[in-house]
Amino acid sequence: MPKNSSTQAHKNSEAKFRNETLGDFTTTRRVIPISALAMAIGLLCAFVALALLRLIGLFTNLFYFGRWNTSLVSPSGNHLGVFSVLVPVAGALIIGVMAKYGSERIRGHGIPEAIESILLNGSRIEPKIALLKPISSAISIGSGGPFGAEGPIIMTGGAVGSMVAQLFHLTSAERKTLLVAGAAGGMSATFAAPVAAVLLAVELLLFEWKPRSLIPVALASAVAAVARRYLLGFGPLFPVPAHPLFIGPMGLLGCALVGILAGGLSALLTVSVYAAEDAFQRLPIHWMWWPALGGLAIGLGGLIFPQALGVGYDTIGELLQGSVTTHVILGVLLVKWFIWAVSLGSGTAGGVLAPLLMMGGALGGLEAMFLPNEGAGFWPLISMGAILGGTMRSPFTSIVFAFELTHDANVFLPLLVGSVIAHAFTVLTLKRSILTEKVARRGYHLSREYAVDPLEILFVREVMRTTIAVLPAASTIAQIHASLSSDHRQKQRLLPVVNADGTLAGVLTRKDIRDRINQEGNAALQRTLSEVARTNTSDVYSDEPLRVVVYRMAETGFTRMPVVDRANGKFLGLISLDDLLKARARHLEEERRRERTLKLRFFLPSGRLAEEKDISANP
Repeated sequence: MPKNSSTQAHKNSEAKFRNETLGDFTTTRRVIPISALAMAIGLLCAFVALALLRLIGLFTNLFYFGRWNTSLVSPSGNHLGVFSVLVPVAGALIIGVMAKYGSERIRGHGIPEAIESILLNGSRIEPKIALLKPISSAISIGSGGPFGAEGPIIMTGGAVGSMVAQLFHLTSAERKTLLVAGAAGGMSATFAAPVAAVLLAVELLLFEWKPRSLIPVALASAVAAVARRYLLGFGPLFPVPAHPLFIGPMGLLGCALVGILAGGLSALLTVSVYAAEDAFQRLPIHWMWWPALGGLAIGLGGLIFPQALGVGYDTIGELLQGSVTTHVILGVLLVKWFIWAVSLGSGTAGGVLAPLLMMGGALGGLEAMFLPNEGAGFWPLISMGAILGGTMRSPFTSIVFAFELTHDANVFLPLLVGSVIAHAFTVLTLKRSILTEKVARRGYHLSREYAVDPLEILFVREVMRTTIAVLPAASTIAQIHASLSSDHRQKQRLLPVVNADGTLAGVLTRKDIRDRINQEGNAALQRTLSEVARTNTSDVYSDEPLRVVVYRMAETGFTRMPVVDRANGKFLGLISLDDLLKARARHLEEERRRERTLKLRFFLPSGRLAEEKDISANP
C-alpha cells in the first residue's frame, strides 16, 4: 500500500507539473528576484561606465598633454610632434604586460570574450577581469588606440554581473541573464541607448528570446539609462539636423545602394581584421609584443591623420552634421581603417562600435556627393546604421542604436532599408561576423538564427506508434512467456500492460520477465502481469508537445514511454527517441522539398481550357 501511495503521489505531482508548464511561456516567478538583482547590477554598471569614460579621459590627458584631468579630449590636438608615434607603442607595451601577467582575456574587443564566457564557462568571469579590462581598455584608447568604449564596457559590465551572480545560488541560465544584464547596463549608460542595448543582448549574447531573460536585462538597461542622466547627462550623443519624413522612391533606392556599399565595406573590414590577426600569428615573437607593433602602426597613422586617433566622437558628430571636408572623409576611410584593423588584429584591447560608426559616416560622406540631397548628415547617418547592421549582423540593433544616438525618428524607414540590405550582403558573402569569427577560430561554432523548435509545435499524437503489442494485466507470466520467447524479431522493447478498461497498469520488458523467472523459478509463472509490471515509469499525454517529452526523457533516463489519454488515463500508444527523429525528418522535408501547389489555368481563344506551362523551374 505505501508503494502504491507513493506511485500515485508521483503521478499527481507530475500531472500538476505538466498543467503548470504548458503555456505560451515557461517563465516562473523566479524571474522576480532575478530582475531585482539585475536592476541592482544595472545601477552599478552605470557607475562602471562613468569610471571607464573618466579613465579614458585621464589616460588621454596624461599620455598626450601631461596633465591630470578626466575630461574626454581628442588626442589630435597634442603638440608632441613626431614623438606622438611613441605614445601608442608605450600604451600597447603596458597592455601586453597586463595580458601576459594579469589575464589574457583582456585582449580583444570584448564582445567575443563575453560570448565565450556565456557559451563555455557557464557565464563565469573571473573577478580580476572586472578590474583589468577597463584599465587596459582605457590605456589602449587613451594612448591613441582607434577604438570605442562599448566593447570594454560590455565585457566589464558582464564581469560585474557575473561576479554578483556568483555570490548567490543560481543556475547557469540565471548567471547568463545577470551577466548579460551587466553588459546591457554598461552599454545603455555609455551611449544613452537603453533599447539598443537590450536588442544587442538578444541578438548577440542571450541566444534566446524568453521572458525569463528579457525582463531582467531590459530592467537593468532601463535603470542604467536613468542613472546615466544624473551621472553623464541626457542624450542624444550625436544630435543631427532635422531630416525629411518622406524621401521618395529615389531616396529609398539611394538607401538600397548605401546598403550594398556598406555591406561590401563591412565584409572588407571583417576580412582585414582577421587578415591582420593571421599575419601576427605568423610572427616568430611572443604575442605579448604584438600590441606594441600594432601601437607603432597607430602612431604612424596618427602622424599622417591625427583625427584617426582615439574614440573619435567629435569626428562622428561632424560627419553627422555634414561639416567635414573630403580630406577628413578619405583620412577616416583609409588611415582609420588601416590602424584599426592592424591594432585590433594585434590583440590589444578596444571596442568596434565607435570605429564602425566613424567609417560608416565617412562612407556616407562620399555617397552624399552623388546621391539625392536629403539634408545635412542624412547619408552618413544611414551609412552608419548600415555598417553596423552588416558588420555585426544585428540589423534591428543597428536601426534602434542609430535612432537613440541621434533621436531622429524620421530615418527609421531609410535605416531599415540600408541596414537590412547590408545585413543580407554580409550574410550571403561571409560565414561569420567580426564578433563571432574569433569564437569560431577557437574551435566553437555559434549559430545566430533563432527559430521555434519543431519539437515545440509537433505533438505526441502526431508521431506516436499505435500498432503495437499490448499485454492484458490479468494474464499470467506463463500465458504470455511462450509467445514472447517465440517472437525472434523483438522490435518492440517496451511492453505496455493494460487493464480490462483500457487504462495503463504499468510496463514490462522481456528482460523483466526473464529476471523474475530466474529469481523465483516456476512460482513466477503464476504471477499476473499486474503484479510484476513496473508502475513507477513516466508516461506522456497525447496532447503534449514533443519538447516536453524530450525534457522528460532527459530527466528520467527513459527513452521509451507509454502514451495515455489526459482525460481518462487510457493507454493510446508508445513514443520513443526514434519517433522524435521522425519529427525532425518531417521538419527537414518541409525545409527542403519544393513543390508547386497552385497551377495557373487560362482559356485559349478557341474556348478550350489549357494548362499553362510552369513559369518557374524547380531546382
